[in-house]
Amino acid sequence: MRTPTFSLSSATRRSITAAVTTAGLVLGAAACTPKPDVADDAAQAFLSALSTPGEASVAGGETDNPDKASQAIDQVWKSLQAEGLRTELKNVNSKDNQATAQYSMHWQLPGGRDFSYDSSMSLTRTGDDWSVRWQPAVLHPELGANQHLELRSVPAPVANVVGSDGAVLLKPGTQYRILVDTKKVASVLGTMRRIAGELDALRAGDKSVPAINPEKKAEEADGVDGEYSVVSVNQAQGKRLQEVLGNIEGVRMNEEPALVRPDPSFAPDIMSRVSSVVEKDLQGVNGWKVVAATNEGNEVAQVGGEEAKSAPSVRVSLSRKVQEAAQKAVNTRADSKVMMVVMRPSTGEVLAVAQSEKADEDGNTALMGQYPPGSTFKMLTAYAGLQKQGLTPDSIVDCPGTQDIGGRVVTNYNGFSLGSTPLENAFAKSCNTTFADISTKLKPGELKDVAAQFGLGADYDIEGLETITGSVPEGETMLDRTEAGYGQGLDLASPFGIALVASAVAAGKVPTPYLIAGDNHHTEANNDEAKKDAKKKLDPKIIQELRRMMRAVVTNGSGSGVAGAGEVYAKTGEAEINEGSHSWLAGYRGDLAFATLIVLGGGSEHATAVTADFFKNLDGPGAEAEGRQE
Repeated sequence: MRTPTFSLSSATRRSITAAVTTAGLVLGAAACTPKPDVADDAAQAFLSALSTPGEASVAGGETDNPDKASQAIDQVWKSLQAEGLRTELKNVNSKDNQATAQYSMHWQLPGGRDFSYDSSMSLTRTGDDWSVRWQPAVLHPELGANQHLELRSVPAPVANVVGSDGAVLLKPGTQYRILVDTKKVASVLGTMRRIAGELDALRAGDKSVPAINPEKKAEEADGVDGEYSVVSVNQAQGKRLQEVLGNIEGVRMNEEPALVRPDPSFAPDIMSRVSSVVEKDLQGVNGWKVVAATNEGNEVAQVGGEEAKSAPSVRVSLSRKVQEAAQKAVNTRADSKVMMVVMRPSTGEVLAVAQSEKADEDGNTALMGQYPPGSTFKMLTAYAGLQKQGLTPDSIVDCPGTQDIGGRVVTNYNGFSLGSTPLENAFAKSCNTTFADISTKLKPGELKDVAAQFGLGADYDIEGLETITGSVPEGETMLDRTEAGYGQGLDLASPFGIALVASAVAAGKVPTPYLIAGDNHHTEANNDEAKKDAKKKLDPKIIQELRRMMRAVVTNGSGSGVAGAGEVYAKTGEAEINEGSHSWLAGYRGDLAFATLIVLGGGSEHATAVTADFFKNLDGPGAEAEGRQE
């Protein structure tokens, strides 16, 4: 006689599912009563116990191998780190003393993860009792002998940091950290001196190797009980240092993941700042997987999970092409403190910040150094004269070699005189007396207000950069207004500040400067002048007239040294101080604005020559010129 096949109705299944949610009541009865005499009840009793945390032995008792089943069930709860399990018995087919049950498993895993699948089990009857035939496949159909389920993390790949031209500037890699165990070294100071010496020796052939102050490091390490982190170096440097430091008692080289620079010499200070700011943005979202694993932890197969999601690359404004061209240009004057800042006027991107090694000795001078801007400031004085005094580029102005203005004798470079000449020519030849006269006739505060409209004097909080644009005096006294008109006296500016002025001329408004792109990173004007003037547009007609005069500087004036670099608009500057004079050139070409400064570099022709080299490096033989207009 055939044993009937049982198929559970929807109503019955709902009842069974409800029973699972009240498994505690069911298990209480199952623990103290004989095994069910119907296969359906036996399957349900097993699933109910399986679904209850901490009841592995009860579930194992419903099988034909209680010890082994209990151990496996306890392990699966732990290795999956499960927070819950919901089971649903779907149907049971019985024949004689054999039965097969189909059911679904819905594991609740950490982090709101759901791991669901269908499985089946075999049951046997001995006398009047049914029990589950134990095998690992009861827990998952793909489990074999001596295998278990295990939840594992799938790390998301770390994204790159790319420049505005798409070049990879930071990427995931490996670095080495030098650690000193203060309890094991014979002498902390002696060890620090040894490490400093090896770093110095390595730096002779690799300028990117960091330097340390051994006395300062020893002082810091004295307060550490155990290992003290001395310094980190890149992978290649770490391997070389391992050879000379690896045998020193108490010194350890620890290899660790890190963001690394493909070119360690590329804007190292700025890229170090970028690395610390964007590290979290590059992490992505880790995935997860459930695997069938052996007792030794070897993965046999993946049976569930979600793929890791990579974060998009973080974009920074620096351009490798522009930065390298600028750095190469400032390096031509290795004997001097030379710096150059390049921006994209249409967007505010800071494309390059380059300093010579001599300039590096003074710190972040390209972005924060304060110097008299000399005649580059005449861009602002000219705009003020055009806007507030009704001048035009064709207005006839006086340009005597010297002029006494309120007791201040103003002198042109080498005392040259143009007599009565169009304003455009006075600007192109950089006539101090003309622009001192214009600024003197302005009301107190007017020149300062104009400078603020171009971003000079504004204070910006740029993530990843520290900057100071500069300052312009109120001009309450005539002398202050006179000297300010040609960039002397109390006028101060950084190359960044003057590059921002040149950008405003090119764009017709002050762009918001930034280094790191994205909604999570921004530039904020953090003084009232910046907030107020950032909203203002410069007068289009007057800006066009100022551009005309700046073009004349290159075609017919003091900036002719960059005439071969395409359609460059510029203003030269020589700022006199007690020790000598600073050499300046500022301007733009297409969508590139720049400011070049050589501290105590003499006449403006020297900064002009460095800038000309920059454009040669940028354009290259036969290459398409960046921002070039012919």
